[in-house]
Formats: sequence, C-alpha cells, structure tokens
Amino acid sequence: MTDTLGDPQNGRVRLFHASLVWPLQLEPMAISGSEGRHWEIFESRTETHPWRRIDDEFMEDAGQFKERHYREFVSFLPYVQRFLYGEGRSRSSSRDDPPGNSPMHVFRRKDIDRLRLTLRKGQAPIELSIVHLDLYFFHDLDIVQLNLEVCGNDLPLDTVRDILFRFGRAYPSGWEEGGEGLHNVYLAEWIGVDGLVIARSDAEKREKYLSYVCQHRSPCISEHWASLLRPMVLAHSDEEGDLRYRLIEYQRMPVMAFLAVDQPRTLSREEWVRIGLATMLHPNETLPINEPGVIEFESRFCHDRFWTDSEAGPNTRFMCTGNAFTVVGDTAFPFFVDGERGVLAQFRHQYFLVFLIAHLHRASLLAFSEVLVDAVNDLDIRNDNSVRRFKRRIRANFETFLRFTHRYWFHELSERPHVQAMYRLCSNHLHNDALYDDVRDEIREMSGYFGMNIIAFGQGSMLERSLHGLIATSVFIALVLFAVAKSKRLSDFLEALSDERLTLSGKFRALWGVVGKTER
Repeated sequence: MTDTLGDPQNGRVRLFHASLVWPLQLEPMAISGSEGRHWEIFESRTETHPWRRIDDEFMEDAGQFKERHYREFVSFLPYVQRFLYGEGRSRSSSRDDPPGNSPMHVFRRKDIDRLRLTLRKGQAPIELSIVHLDLYFFHDLDIVQLNLEVCGNDLPLDTVRDILFRFGRAYPSGWEEGGEGLHNVYLAEWIGVDGLVIARSDAEKREKYLSYVCQHRSPCISEHWASLLRPMVLAHSDEEGDLRYRLIEYQRMPVMAFLAVDQPRTLSREEWVRIGLATMLHPNETLPINEPGVIEFESRFCHDRFWTDSEAGPNTRFMCTGNAFTVVGDTAFPFFVDGERGVLAQFRHQYFLVFLIAHLHRASLLAFSEVLVDAVNDLDIRNDNSVRRFKRRIRANFETFLRFTHRYWFHELSERPHVQAMYRLCSNHLHNDALYDDVRDEIREMSGYFGMNIIAFGQGSMLERSLHGLIATSVFIALVLFAVAKSKRLSDFLEALSDERLTLSGKFRALWGVVGKTER
C-alpha cells in the first residue's frame, strides 16, 4: 500500500460540510455532597472555561427565528418536538403545571475559528472553518455529546475522502515505522480567533498512549480532543476534575458529511462506494469487491428517493452506514446548496437531529448495560451490604431506564417519509432495537433476581430443599382451606370494612368474628 493519494483533479468538492457527533459517558460526580447535575456544575464554572450555555433561540427573540428553524420544527412529530424544544407555551398555561423545557442542555464555545489539518507527513496543511462547536447534555442521562461542524470549499474529492477516513479519531490505532500515528491525521491544530494555535494533536507521542493503557486498562485520547472537553477530564487521567468522562465505543467518531460536486452522475460505482464507506475503507486500499458491504452497497446503505440519474435532476444521493451519514448532490442545483431552505439546511438541522437522536439511543443503551455489568462485577452474594448496594443500583438503573423509555425512546420521528426512512436506516445499522431489547431483558432479570428469593429456598442439600418445598406447600394449602372455611365470615368482614358508617371498633369486631368464632 502506497502513501499517496490518486490524481487530485479527478473530481472537486465545491462545498464540504462535516459534523462529528461524539457520545461520551459521564461518571458520577466526585463532589462530596453535590446537589447539582452535570450541566449545572459545568455552567457554574464558566469563569474557568470558554463554554457558554445557548439560550433557547426559539423563545428569546422572534426576530431571530428563521425559516430553517420553522422547517426543522415541523419536520418532527409532537412528542419528538417536546423532547427537542420543550412543551408548548400559552398564556392560559396553569401556574400549577407550567410547561416543561427541553431535556437537552446545549453549550457552545466560540474562541476557535479554524481547524488546520496536515493529513499526511510532508503534505501541505488544509484549513477548514469551524461552523460551530457544541456540547449536548441530557436530563436523567449520564451522556454528553460533542458536536463539531466544519466546512471547506473547492477541495479535491480524494482529499475529502482522506479527511473523512482520518479525522474524528480519538486516539491512534497504532504507529507507522516513522513514528506517526496510524490512520489518523498527521497533525490537527485548533486555531483561535486571534490566529494563534490553541491546541494540537500529539499522536506521535507513542509512549504516552502505551503507558496510559498499561496503567489504566483504558485508552487515552489525543490532546487536541482533550483540550476541547476541558474542564471535563478523562475518567482515569491524573488531571483534577469533578466532571469526568469515559469512551463508550471505538475511537472512530460518528460523522456526517455533505458534498456538493460537479456532475455527480459521472461518478463511477467504485467512487460512490468509496465515498459512502469513506470512514471504513483506507483511501489507498484496493476496493474489496468480495465484501458483502461492497456487493450490496446500494441496497444496504443507499436511499435514492431523490436520485433520478437524469439531467433534469434531482440527483441527490443519501448514504448511511450507521456511523457515517453522507449526502452527495449537484452544485448546479441551487436548492441543494441553499443553507436556508434547501438540502444543506436540512442536512444541518433535520438530518443532524436524526443522526444525533439515533446515536443518543445507542450511547444511552450502552451506558445502561455498562452500569449493569459494573453492578454484577461488584456483587458478593455472601455479603449483605454488597447485596443491598447491588439492589439499590439495579433499582436506580431501572428507574432511569423507565424515564429514558418514555422521554427519549422513539420508533417514529417524523411523518415525512424521507426523514423517517433515514432515521430507520441509521437506527437499524446501529442495531438499536435489538440493543434495547437486550438491556430491557437484563434489567428485568436483575430486578427480579433478589426480589423473588427473599429466603434462600434454592440452596442447600436435596433433603433440605424438599423439606422447604413441603413446608411452603403445607402453609399454602392451610391458608386456602382457612379462606374456604371462613368464606362467609370473610365476606361479612369485607362488607363491614367498606361500610363508611361503621366505626373503627365495629370493623375490628367484624375482624374478630372471622378469626375468633366458628360457624354453627
């Protein structure tokens, strides 16, 4: 495999947008006696970091409410609208039941202006503009999602594919013989609004990553990503910080990409496959034509509702693998690149939220599963304190899971066929439904495990277990025979108990009539 790209003139991307949606699991806060939630603590320390909470643009200033916001809002079903934007407001709202706000809490930093990428050693750097850089916290969930959107103009198609393959990796997967990180960008630098470098990647520091994994049994992330997330710090790091996070999945961050190209109909099938699977296929790798994903590329990953393959158009192709969501269209069609009403606006708003929700579902379910695994690992059934702690953790996890189900879990997001189709395509590739069923069954099993065995009748020798069974059966039969023998008296007692005119002493006399008298 060579380390050079193909001819950079074989295609140009006139407009390029990419959004990373990186979910992370938040650790329980280490503040002694803290009453705040993660985002409340995060917001209370704004003097120490550049993140600022975003006001609700839908409510604060009607003059700032654009058509793209309206189109985004009406794309979703009412219960999804309540999740994304909060409950409806009206002057007649009850003071005793005020409308609720959205369970999402968004923070943004504006001190970073550009991202400078040196994709490979010896290549000239590429600069991409930062569109926005946000953090999403969620009520009741120990999940935070980083969203970084960048854009660029007039880039070679091969360069864009290389960006999608190399950028958005939390740490190097290995090292080349020359010492540079394997598969990640050679150098990534955040450039501030003053033109100075705020932070840069350090994938070449091989010993840093090796020693961290050796010591903590957990991967370390690159410095340029760690710098973005501060004051939150990696769970196992030696940095001081009350807000700590850990990785949920593999180091490859989920990514969305928007490519406006000249004459997309001229792209070959191999080029389409390489664009749609850009995060999975090395740019210099020979196309694995026998891979099922390549053979079934169109049927598995493409949604061609707006692909006509005709001069009149539209010629917009949507591709989704679960971890990558890619839209490719023709620059000759103004609607495709329209950031207010066109496909670009939909990509940055409706489809971004579809992608964010699908990955929120997966990240939350994996976090629930992680809590269950940790609770089981800490369980010692011979220790009463351990059993009580286990039951408390399972009960709390079950309670949070119920709230997640009713607040965040959706099968349908929109009545618009294409929006709903893209959500199902993304969710299916992430296997969210199967993961939900697995987590739900695990919680049910653990919730009932100790509740059904108050006394350990299932332990001991065969003789002891037989004796336990005989005693339990005898008690059950005796209670049934007693209820039958006293059925008339029990009926009279229940009538007396429901009689509001009868005094408390009279009801006790009726009870004594059940246990203290016999039928004549």
